[in-house]
Amino acid sequence: MSRTMPILTHRHLVLLSAILFSAAGCNTEMRWASDQQRPEGPTTDMAQPAGVDVPDIQVADAKEVDIVEGVLTHRARYRKLLEILRDYYAEHGYATKQKWAEAELADLRRVKPFKYILSAEIPASRLRPKYSIAEADALYEQGLELMRKGGHGVPALFNRQKMREALEVFTELIRKYPDSDKIDDAAFCNGEILKEYFKNCDTLAVKWYERCHQWDPNSPHPALFQAAVVYDYRLKDRAKALELYHRVLDEEQDNKSNTAFASRRIYELTEGVAQIHEPRQPLNTDTFAAPAARPSGAALTGAGSADMTTNAPADEALGTADENTNATEMVPVVNLGPDTDE
Repeated sequence: MSRTMPILTHRHLVLLSAILFSAAGCNTEMRWASDQQRPEGPTTDMAQPAGVDVPDIQVADAKEVDIVEGVLTHRARYRKLLEILRDYYAEHGYATKQKWAEAELADLRRVKPFKYILSAEIPASRLRPKYSIAEADALYEQGLELMRKGGHGVPALFNRQKMREALEVFTELIRKYPDSDKIDDAAFCNGEILKEYFKNCDTLAVKWYERCHQWDPNSPHPALFQAAVVYDYRLKDRAKALELYHRVLDEEQDNKSNTAFASRRIYELTEGVAQIHEPRQPLNTDTFAAPAARPSGAALTGAGSADMTTNAPADEALGTADENTNATEMVPVVNLGPDTDE
């Protein structure tokens, strides 16, 4: 059965326009009413406030993660300082200025702060692995299983989404159970994932390895060695690499292959005969074992699987960063790209 479209006469169109205009007028009146509730007061220029010398921002050679981290840090400080200013005015009886600060905070709450980088956030260096926590152990096992399902050890065939999920699980473990004796293990796993399976994440990988070593200097994972190799061959920061290779000889002596490689690289970097190309090593698909509960510092091993520490002294090596901060805020650290496999 055919349907006939209703015919809109001129009268209908006029009535429809009046309804739409009326609705728009209501919304405008609501916005104006909100504006009218704002306290009166002098305003200033956000970009160049009068009487304030705004320092230049150094962006030479800055990467996206550095710029985004600056945005997030200063955005958080802006809000915190406004809250401090509001409280100051409230305590000292400056009612008008208190209303100004409250209005600015209200405006700030309406701003939509975009998450420019999908972040595996790195907590402060002051955490310490203390206790065996069943829930944390379960999350760690879940992360390892996701890595195995994601094809860990076979970069050409890996599943990006599974690796992303593993990264999120390890990070959740650290966030929910910061006293767990698995936090250094989870940090090491995050470093492996970021370095092996996501592009342009070497700086972030060494940050996770920094946390692994900071949280547990006796961790079974070769965090210092891994950092040194990344700085050496990926980031081309040979001075930092040399520093870390020396620390490997002092602090990670258990892995003879790693110490031998570190000794050779110290000679090469010092004598100016450094290799140009990064040595390639096949990844061990059994690198990540599923360990039983262990005291802090024990090796990550599992039934029928290899020690999680890296014997190959090169490409699978990841690292630790050089900053040793006790900052309590979480910092953005990684651009993981689209949710698709490569």
